[in-house]
Amino acid sequence: MTCLSNIQLLQHPLFVHHKVQVSVKRDDCIHPIIAGNKWRKLQFNLTFLKQQSHFKGAISFGGSYSNHIHAFAFACYQQGVPCIGVIRGESDYANNFTLTWARHWGMKLHFVDRKTYRRRDDADFIEALQTQFPNYFVIPEGGSNELAIPGVAEVMSELKQQTQFNTLMTPVGSGGTLAGLITGDKEHYDIEHKLLGIAVLKGAEYLVDEVKALLPRQAEKHNNWQVLTDFHRGGYAKFSAQDAQRILEFNQTTAVDFEPVYSGKMVLALLDLLAQGYFSKGEHIVLLHTGGMQGLGGMIERGILTEDKWPIPK
Repeated sequence: MTCLSNIQLLQHPLFVHHKVQVSVKRDDCIHPIIAGNKWRKLQFNLTFLKQQSHFKGAISFGGSYSNHIHAFAFACYQQGVPCIGVIRGESDYANNFTLTWARHWGMKLHFVDRKTYRRRDDADFIEALQTQFPNYFVIPEGGSNELAIPGVAEVMSELKQQTQFNTLMTPVGSGGTLAGLITGDKEHYDIEHKLLGIAVLKGAEYLVDEVKALLPRQAEKHNNWQVLTDFHRGGYAKFSAQDAQRILEFNQTTAVDFEPVYSGKMVLALLDLLAQGYFSKGEHIVLLHTGGMQGLGGMIERGILTEDKWPIPK
């Protein structure tokens, strides 16, 4: 099997001090636009859609700066699939960094208010969308559905070829990536690895049930995974200036760029867990870099971050 992304050993004085080894699985380098877990979650969704002759396009959901919407728009453009983005927020956002690119790649934007957006998984709301946009295949927010699982599971088969490790960490937003990793671990290994999902939003205890709901039967017996909910830094897309500075320093030391909404919160969780003595001496920890670097464009655009310190996405 060809590995979609490399694994890179990270060098940091803290790793030496705590006597651990830390590597990063560079899924952020899979594709310049459809990077990270987005590639893995969308590939089988779009393959399925194209195999069904009655579908003429795809619909998915996201916020105004959504990594998923950005990747989904380009993936559909690349595959020649018409697409619609159901966007949380006002139409004023149509010209922001993320949605300008989405429109450039042909996505039609359908804005809804926050109250309506909260119903995105309700059967009656989905039915109404399908009436309004007939013959469009609906992909959930974040691309997390049963078709996403085998794509993400491939991470584990790749790691089996690349390295031996004890623990795998990933950021968690909708649950699909962690569910795919659990599935792949059960499928490709006889001994379970410790799989740690770092929730990037507040009040994320519900994600445990979301992950369980996505697991195929053979993966339901995996007993060595957790969703850690204390490392959200104040909520989704929230972080302090100190958090941002710690991520920047980590980026500079390791020569790998992480952003503060998803992968950076995983990094901060790693550093905090090291300080707490959570990991055993000699443990090899792999970080799954799930991409999301395009989100820096919107944060720089809004003045949350500055372009002199953070890489500007192209």
